[in-house]
Amino acid sequence: QGPLAESGGGSVQTGGSLTLSCRASGYEYGACLAWFRQSAGKEREMVGSMHVDVGTGSYAAFTRGRFSIWRNAPQEEFYLQMMDLKVEDTAIYYCAADFRPKWADCESGVYARYGQGTQVTVAS
Repeated sequence: QGPLAESGGGSVQTGGSLTLSCRASGYEYGACLAWFRQSAGKEREMVGSMHVDVGTGSYAAFTRGRFSIWRNAPQEEFYLQMMDLKVEDTAIYYCAADFRPKWADCESGVYARYGQGTQVTVAS
């Protein structure tokens, strides 16, 4: 597997949208992919996750229908679309991957690999 590499971060105004992408090579089968974020002074928290063999995303409550995750398997890309962004969404966003069976819970546990992160800043 190659390293995970996020892109697409930046600065937006409140209510704006951003789509982050993550290059995730080598996780075509039998893996959980997830997005995490970490705000200044806070612990890292999961934003959403999916198993590549299932394809359905699960989301943290704080996303409230504003965020979507999906995967483009042929291009080995994993995406996080964020809409109606709020100041409290300001954080470094990380993609993560971990090999787990299809029936595994992708919403918990330790992920084996993380990307370097991309900064998202939401200004009021």
